Amino acid sequence: LVSLRMSAMTKSTTGRFAGLVRIDRPQGKGDTVIPGKDKDKNKDLILKAKSIDLMKIENHKNHHTDLYQDNICVIRRSQTFQMWITLSRPFNRHTDRLHLHLKTGPIPKVGKRTHVIVPLVEELNGNCWEAAVVEENDKRIKLSVNSPGTAVIGRYRLTVEITCPNGLAIYTFNPSDDIYMLFNPWSKDDSVFLHDEEERQEYVLNDVGRIYCGRVNQIEARTWNYGQFDSGILATCLYILENSKTLCSGWGDPVNMVRIISAMVNSNNECGVLVGKWSGDYKEGTNPTFWNGSVEILQQYYASKGSPVKYGQCWVFGGVTTTVLRCLGIPTRTVTNFNSAHDTDVSLTIDVYVDENMDFITNKNHDSIWNFHVWNDCWMARPDLPPGNGGWQAVDATPQETSNGIYCCGPAPLTAIRNGQVYLKYDCPFVFAEVNGDRILWQRNADGTYSKISIEQKVVGCNISTKAVGSDERNDITHMYKYAEGSEEERIAVETACSYGSKPDTYESPTAKDVTMKVVMEGEGPKLGSDAELIVKFINHSCENRNVSLNSQLAVMYYTGVHKATFQKEKRDLDLPPNKETKVKLALSYHKYKDLLVDQGALMLTLLGRVKETQQVLATQFGFLLRTPDLIIKPIGTPVVGQKMKVEISFINPLPEELKDVVLNVEGIGLLPVQRITYGDICSHGRVTITKDFTPTLTGAKKFVASLHCSQLTQVHGVADIYVEACSSNTQE
Repeated sequence: LVSLRMSAMTKSTTGRFAGLVRIDRPQGKGDTVIPGKDKDKNKDLILKAKSIDLMKIENHKNHHTDLYQDNICVIRRSQTFQMWITLSRPFNRHTDRLHLHLKTGPIPKVGKRTHVIVPLVEELNGNCWEAAVVEENDKRIKLSVNSPGTAVIGRYRLTVEITCPNGLAIYTFNPSDDIYMLFNPWSKDDSVFLHDEEERQEYVLNDVGRIYCGRVNQIEARTWNYGQFDSGILATCLYILENSKTLCSGWGDPVNMVRIISAMVNSNNECGVLVGKWSGDYKEGTNPTFWNGSVEILQQYYASKGSPVKYGQCWVFGGVTTTVLRCLGIPTRTVTNFNSAHDTDVSLTIDVYVDENMDFITNKNHDSIWNFHVWNDCWMARPDLPPGNGGWQAVDATPQETSNGIYCCGPAPLTAIRNGQVYLKYDCPFVFAEVNGDRILWQRNADGTYSKISIEQKVVGCNISTKAVGSDERNDITHMYKYAEGSEEERIAVETACSYGSKPDTYESPTAKDVTMKVVMEGEGPKLGSDAELIVKFINHSCENRNVSLNSQLAVMYYTGVHKATFQKEKRDLDLPPNKETKVKLALSYHKYKDLLVDQGALMLTLLGRVKETQQVLATQFGFLLRTPDLIIKPIGTPVVGQKMKVEISFINPLPEELKDVVLNVEGIGLLPVQRITYGDICSHGRVTITKDFTPTLTGAKKFVASLHCSQLTQVHGVADIYVEACSSNTQE
């Protein structure tokens, strides 16, 4: 394509060159030259740009972008970067005029800030587009270039325009000289500025993390390779933005950017990255539990030219979101909320409906509580909200409910969620219900109305977790989402939030209660493949006998809180002596549930009871995981770049049955790319050891991760820390 525009001349040349037309060479390299009136005489005197050196090594080090593995120029906005330009003759500060043109997007426009004209100034002022000559060496000049903290991020095409008394020359560079602009958490002028260096290292530069799953009392962790610096990942992230069909003029606002990314990571919206699936049938794609990181997913998406990758669930959506946002420079962490509620009617409570006989009313029970749910926190200022709402913002790419007609969620300020300020944007009511909604039991009356008969205040939003800064430890951040359970501040926040919900009159004065009920599980919980026992503790706080009619049922649940099948029901009457504790044991047999288990699934104990003397309602649900074994990974040999080594991967089958068609997925950034190992069958309670050879390619602390999958057993993972040394000269000899 040929683009035509009127050249902008300096005052000294306006009269001579007014009306001349510039012709740019698209994607080409070379000068477009427009001589003065004496064409033949002045042609060789026109100042032309011959080549450019973007000083990638120096700029990358200064901009904290030296980890990106592509041979491109990656810089951060609101920070000076430098370049050498080789000219056809020495630069004359008095008569020569130079401008840089930076263009991004399909139709660059100055008014949209997607076509930037960078003037040459005598001295840099900062936080604006400007350039200054800081060094001269014969025909070479060194420029320092500034950009503002609001610059549009993305890929910029670079052009140098030079005017002199003898004419005009425009040098258009090759695509290899494009400049990639990112957000800058190191700059105070950028709205994603994060003041703590250790947190910047963790939330921007760490390419390996931990994602938590399981149950509130059985928290499990798996290593996730974010891989935001791997070759091609930055290009893929920009490709995702392009596929979003949003105006790139809005790509400088992190609030807008995280909404775009949270919408694009799922495929419920057009051209998204991941297809979500929770049915258990994954034969047309990859089981979500099998992914070890984001790189393979993003590579598939890019290679298929935007076809959604199959399949993802919440931790996969969260892991990919962290990769994309860290790659673009927005500080991001992956967060897990245990007992995470899904409010479907904006009541800000989790409503459970039963009939006159205390049986669930299926067509009214749409709210649910997931065993766990994974989303993201992103760090940014919020100038669009009242002061005090900047900092961590909850963002969720798992498609649950629409936000302004699009399947995305956030950014919702954690401070607003903590204080029940659900009237602030974006999606605060939904996130509030996830972490602090009360579960309310409603019973149908004879006339068809419903009465509130029970409120559970501490069941939702427990042990909210993320990886600790600088270590693999779990960091509990529940206090950032809500005040201490039961405190006056927390109750005020709940009542404030619910007053803006669809049932503002939910809360009334509580009635007296003298019987309490609690489910306890000894140790780390039952192992998959073994029988188990649960204990329910009742305490009668009154001075009189209490009789309780108790209904219990055990069911298999998807991790989202969706019911799959009930496999055990029981009714019993209990006699509770005054001022004493009574323990009730519930048996759990493996053979009853083994054929019903699902990926990431859990068992759920539901207890519904009534105290006959007082009509007090006792209601609770207790979910728990069946523990699976880990893969034990043992490095063998000295880890040195370029030298072959191996690891041993050991595993013991916990089931009293044979595992069929076992497959392992192994990978490690700087160690080896994603590889799948087909093992075959493993006998009942059998022990196996697999050896894997590989050759490290990068120095430093690395992680070798592996996962095991078969039809009978999933959610088996392992990780080994490996420190790779550089290859010494003696070793090379």
